[in-house]
Amino acid sequence: MRLLCTIILLSLISACSKPPPSAGPATTPVSVAAATRKTVPDLLAAVGTVEAINMVAVKSLVDGQLLESHVKDGDEVKAGQLLFKIDPRPAQAALAQADAALAKDVAARDLAKAQVDRYAPVATKGFISADQMQQYLTTHESAAAAVKVDQANVAAAKLTLGYTDIHAPFDGRAGRILVQPGNLVKANDTNALLTINQIAPIFVNFAVPGAYVERVRSAQAKGVLGVTARGDGVKQAQNGELAFVDNAVDPATNTVKLRAQFANKDESLWPGQFVNIALTLGTDADAVVVPNAAVKAGPNGNYVFIVKADNKAEQRAVTVLRSVAGESVISKGIDAGETVVVDGQSRLVNGTLVQIAEAKPADASGSAVGDAAAVK
Repeated sequence: MRLLCTIILLSLISACSKPPPSAGPATTPVSVAAATRKTVPDLLAAVGTVEAINMVAVKSLVDGQLLESHVKDGDEVKAGQLLFKIDPRPAQAALAQADAALAKDVAARDLAKAQVDRYAPVATKGFISADQMQQYLTTHESAAAAVKVDQANVAAAKLTLGYTDIHAPFDGRAGRILVQPGNLVKANDTNALLTINQIAPIFVNFAVPGAYVERVRSAQAKGVLGVTARGDGVKQAQNGELAFVDNAVDPATNTVKLRAQFANKDESLWPGQFVNIALTLGTDADAVVVPNAAVKAGPNGNYVFIVKADNKAEQRAVTVLRSVAGESVISKGIDAGETVVVDGQSRLVNGTLVQIAEAKPADASGSAVGDAAAVK
């Protein structure tokens, strides 16, 4: 009986000491996307500064008291619109004085002319001396010259009187009014009455590295180049055209200055604003693209993880030309149709066995740094 109990106990111990069945190799869940081939725009990205196409500091051209202001801070103004009125009375008095002087000298000229006409026939017959006749002629010429001076003075006085009304030189947006009615203003004073910016159309200035000049010039030779501008927090980009390429590369920055023009009918672009610029140089046909989220930046450059047929991860170095609409354009490293990891890369090394989870939307912002396109 004791022997039987011992055998049963040993059997139970042996059964409990057996290892559990194998659970198989561990896997890492990842989200993936396929590298695709498509036609994408060839873009240069930059940061630009918005500049008014015209800007004027409105100043008085005459001395006097500012009587009236016909514009308010920030008003939209039209070309020729009355902005300010300066006391016209001093200019009116000066014009009246010039008119009187002209009338006086016209009378003197006419009298001198009558004397010349009267004595010229008798001078030829010797009834008056040549010296006396010359005196009549000189008096007439002097009076005629005085009339011309007076006419110029009248024109100047009218011009001065016209300057007492200050008009907008072009359509634009007024700034803050800096001088209020009642104050004395001086001609061409350092301080302006206000500034006007013409903002529709409007310019955006930006720069690209000198290495891109040839690409820009070659594309420009084929036609007008499109440019988009988007301010921070603005959903709808403005569409414009490249208007100017500077004639030299700045040696201090190794960049060349460019300028684009935008219609800006909705005035969403504002002078002094910083905007993101995309200059379209053309298109790349059959470009290989992956979501931005697939590309990571490492110490040795950009890379992706691909998933091979055996569900193992492989790190692959890639060359990123640029990022377009949430996708990275790849010139080297992967081919269309290969599967890339878009989420979960931080848990991967070469050879990691992966389990493909439900794909997540690609992160449009991405984390890749373009090797040959982004221009800051």
